[in-house]
Amino acid sequence: MTTPSGPEPTGPAGPLDRLRALYGEKSLAAEYPAVPGLLAELAQQDDGPTQLSRAGRLLAKVAPDDIVARHPGAVPATVAVTGHGTLDALTAPLTAELARHGIPLRVSAGDHDAWLRDLQDPGSHLYTPGTELALCLLDAQVVFDELPLPWGTEDVAKAAAGKLELLDALAARYDEHGTGTLVLNTLPLLPEHAQQLVDHRSRTELSIIWREFNVGMLRLAAAHPRLHVVDLEPLIAEGGPVRDPRLAAYAKVHLGEELLGRYARQAGHLLRTLRGRARKVLVVDLDNTLWDGILGDDGPDGIAAATTYRGEAFGRFQRVVKQIGSQGVLLAVCSKNDREPVLDVLRTHPDMTLREDDFVRISADWEPKDGAIRAIADRLNLGTDSLVFADDSPFERGLVASSLPEIALVALDEEPALHIDRLLADGWFDVRELTTEDRGRAVQYRQEAKRQDLQQVTGSMEEYLRALGVTVQVAPVRDHEVARVAQITLRTNQFNLTTRRLQVPDVRERLDSPGHLVLAVRSRDRFGDNGVVGALFAHREDGALRIDNMLLSCRVFARGIEQAALASLLEHARDSGAAEVRASYRPTAKNHKVRDLYPSLGFERAAESADGTVEFRHPLTELPDVPGHVTLDAGFRNEAG
Repeated sequence: MTTPSGPEPTGPAGPLDRLRALYGEKSLAAEYPAVPGLLAELAQQDDGPTQLSRAGRLLAKVAPDDIVARHPGAVPATVAVTGHGTLDALTAPLTAELARHGIPLRVSAGDHDAWLRDLQDPGSHLYTPGTELALCLLDAQVVFDELPLPWGTEDVAKAAAGKLELLDALAARYDEHGTGTLVLNTLPLLPEHAQQLVDHRSRTELSIIWREFNVGMLRLAAAHPRLHVVDLEPLIAEGGPVRDPRLAAYAKVHLGEELLGRYARQAGHLLRTLRGRARKVLVVDLDNTLWDGILGDDGPDGIAAATTYRGEAFGRFQRVVKQIGSQGVLLAVCSKNDREPVLDVLRTHPDMTLREDDFVRISADWEPKDGAIRAIADRLNLGTDSLVFADDSPFERGLVASSLPEIALVALDEEPALHIDRLLADGWFDVRELTTEDRGRAVQYRQEAKRQDLQQVTGSMEEYLRALGVTVQVAPVRDHEVARVAQITLRTNQFNLTTRRLQVPDVRERLDSPGHLVLAVRSRDRFGDNGVVGALFAHREDGALRIDNMLLSCRVFARGIEQAALASLLEHARDSGAAEVRASYRPTAKNHKVRDLYPSLGFERAAESADGTVEFRHPLTELPDVPGHVTLDAGFRNEAG
C-alpha cells in the first residue's frame, strides 16, 4: 500500500502571515480595516510583543496618506519622538499599537540625544501644530552622567533635584507653546547604579532618593495640563530586562526593545484616550467567565465563584469587574442561558460579588450573541464601537468578530487566573480624568430605563415629553465642569456639529479668552438629574456671534434640549447686539442625524465647501421658540470684545 506524494497539508495562515501576504500583494492600505483584528490576534499570543514589532515593521512601510485615501475615517496621528538614548526600536511597536486602534502613524524623530534642545525650542518638531503626542523618553543616565567621580548619595540627590526642576520648567514651556500632549516617563534605577555603592545603608538611601525623584516626576503631570507621565515601574514588573548592557554600552540603547514595546502599548492607549475613544460598556459572558461551571448543566449548586480554588479565581475576576463598573463603565450580560435561573443566581447565590443591580442590561437567552449584543447597544442608545465583549468561547468571539468587528474582544480561556490580566491589558476604558457624571453613569442609565417605560405607556411623543418634565439649564462652564466638557468634545460623535476635539487645557483657554462663550448644557426631569449633557462654544466675529460647535450626549436625544439651548443662545446674541449668528456643520460618518438642525431653527444656508462643510447664518429677525414641554433656565456672562 503506497501513500500519494505531495505537499504536506497546512493549517490556516496565522495573523502575521496574513499581514505579510497583504503586504506582498500591496493591499495593506486597501485592507487596513482588517488590520486591527489581525493585530489583536497577535497581541494574544505568548510572544505577542515580538510579533507586534514584526507587524509594525511591515505597517511602517505603508504611507499613511495611502490609507487615508482609501479610508477617510482612519485619521493618522502625528507623533514626535525625542529622548536621551537611541530609540529606533520604538517605531515598529508604536506603529503596530496605534494600528490596533485603527490609527495610522506619522512619526518624526529628532537628532540623537537632542531631547533638551528639542524641549527648549518652541520651533522644534515637538511643538509642530497638529502633533498629538510628543514622546520624550529618558533614562537614569540623564542623572548619573552628571555625577562627579567618586560620587555619593548626596550628589545623586542634588543632581536629581536639579533635573526635576529643569523638567518642571520644560513642561511649563510646553504648556505655553505646545498644542499636543507631552509624554515623559519615570526613570528605572538599575542594579549597576545601586551596586556601585558597597554599603547597604547607602543603597537604601539611593533607593529612597530615586523613588522620591520618580514621585516628583509623576506629580509634574498633576501640575501641567499638557503633560502625561508614563510610570515604567509596572511595565518593568511584567518581566524582561530594562535593557541589554552591550547595546547600552556600544549603541546608547538605554531602554530595551521589550520595554519600548510595552511603552508603545501605553502610548497607544493614551492616544486613543485623547481622541475620546474610550469604551463605555463591558459585556460579559457568564458560564466559565464570571463563574466556574455551566449553570444549565451543573445547576446553581454546581457553579462557584468562591469556596474552591478555581472558584476563587472567578471571584477575583468579579471583584475587578465590579471595580471597573464603579467608575462609570456600564456592565451588561450576554449569555446563552435561561433568563430566570440567571437572575436567581445573581440575586441569591452566596458566591456572587456581582449582583443584578450591577448590570444595566442582562441578555440571557438562546439567540446568537452578535444579535444580542447589537440589541444591548441599541437599548443603551450607543454605537457598537462603544462595547467590549469578554467571553471564554472562541466560537462566540469569532461570531462577534465577523459580524461586529468594531467591538473590542477580550479572549478568555479555561484558565481563570488569567482573566484579570486579559481584561485589563488594553486599557479599553481609560479616561484622562474621572468626572462626577462618569461615576453616576450606571444610575443614569437605570433612570433611562424608567423613561423608556414611561414612553411605552404614553399615547404619543408629545404626551411623553409633557409627562417627562424636562428642565434645561444653559450657563457658563464652572471650574469643576471643565473636565466633563472636554470629555464631551472627545467622546460625542452623533450630536457633534463640527467634531472639534478639545483637551482640558483647550477648554480652559477658551473659557479664559475674552469674546468667547463656553456654555454647559444641563438637564433634569422627573426621573433625576442628568448633569452636564452638552456644550456650546461660540465667539465674537466681526460684529456677529459664531457658534464654533454644539454637542449633546446621545442619551438625551429627542427631548427638545438642543432646540431650547440654541434658542437661548440666539436670544442672547440678539440682546447683546450681534448682527447675526454664524455656524457650520461638518459632516462625518456618524453625525448625519444633526445635518438639518440649523435649518430647522431658522438658519439660512450661506455656503458649502469641497469637503461638504456647510456654512449657515441666522439673521436674528425671527427667533425660534423654546419647546413648550421644556422649562428653560439660561444665564450668560457678558463677553468682552
